[in-house]
Amino acid sequence: MKERRGGTNQGAKTVGERGTGVPMTHASETTKATDSDSVFTAAGRYDGDVDSDSTGNGTGAGHGYGNGTGNGNGAGTGNGNGSGHGHGAGNGSGAGNSAGASDRGHDLLSTDSLPSWLTPVARAAQTVQPLQLSRFLPPESGAGRQSGVLVLFGEGERGPELLLMERAGSLRSHAGQPSFPGGALDPEDGDPLTDGPLHAALREAEEETGLDPRGVQLFAVLPRLFIPVSDFVVTPVLGWWREPSPVGVVDPNETARVFTVPVADLTDPANRVTAIHPSGHRGPAFLVESALVWGFTAGVIDRILHFAGWERPWDRSKQVPLDWRA
Repeated sequence: MKERRGGTNQGAKTVGERGTGVPMTHASETTKATDSDSVFTAAGRYDGDVDSDSTGNGTGAGHGYGNGTGNGNGAGTGNGNGSGHGHGAGNGSGAGNSAGASDRGHDLLSTDSLPSWLTPVARAAQTVQPLQLSRFLPPESGAGRQSGVLVLFGEGERGPELLLMERAGSLRSHAGQPSFPGGALDPEDGDPLTDGPLHAALREAEEETGLDPRGVQLFAVLPRLFIPVSDFVVTPVLGWWREPSPVGVVDPNETARVFTVPVADLTDPANRVTAIHPSGHRGPAFLVESALVWGFTAGVIDRILHFAGWERPWDRSKQVPLDWRA
């Protein structure tokens, strides 16, 4: 997560798909100019990785998921729009949000005219349960700093890609780590259980990368997750970069660089490793674009690849150690 603001830009390009649903790459290569070199050890505090091996039902802080016409169970808000129903822990005690994944911030979400290769991602976002993403769920007490991150998919010269940024090494938390654009909600962003995280994700992405939010189509949200070390309750907001705009570092004190990563590189087994923190925690990581993507960001990417059916078998015994600054 951010204190605030990151640069390369690639244009849109149509892509094909292979039989497994994994986006294909183009033969042409993309040359990128960066503002600084990435580092392979992230200088920052350990952020509590999303657990790539966790499975189970959506128990915990009373989250609700599905496209259901039925009401979610718990203290959350909103009805689903479809054929499912809300799922929560018991009666959704504490600050649980029973709104379905498709109806939170429904005024800002649309799946109209998405490219066909994004269909598996949109479909997975409607049904995935919190514990299928992470064992770190928001506290039932409602504690935590509400925030949103933008998981932005675009089409570059090598096909589908994700927008990431590298945090400045001088920041107090998660310094030097690659991450999604995003940050804490401001009061004007609105209700943290509905549209607030969507507004925050777009606002922060604009402040950090110079992205024009008018070219972004938000199409889904994932369940809220928790980063214990920084006390952030994070809503991953999924977007389609319908009209790409130039991006780059806005404030060097907060962002070292902004870059895109082809999805094909993220699914390439040669680029996948297991990051080992000195505390003993293990989590998925990616060696891409001269950077080690690990922690919360890598965990979310790992789970999206898995549930979208894009994941390819990779060697989990291939390890990269992190130092105590990470």
